[in-house]
Amino acid sequence: MIGLGTDLESATCSRAGCRQDALWRLDWRNPRIHTGERFKTWLACDQHVDFLRDFLAARDFPLTVAPLPGETDQA
Repeated sequence: MIGLGTDLESATCSRAGCRQDALWRLDWRNPRIHTGERFKTWLACDQHVDFLRDFLAARDFPLTVAPLPGETDQA
């Protein structure tokens, strides 16, 4: 999850143990505990974006995946 004030330009992947530069942002929420306007954000490198997306999608969490600002569209 991104902390307040995190510099997205130099952030790392949210996958446990990964220290790669993040290229993607995954904005998601757990509808059982979060209202429609509250989202959490994970960051992902190219290697882990699909893993993290699948992890959240398997739980039916609403999510969007987008390149981080400054990155080219890679999808």
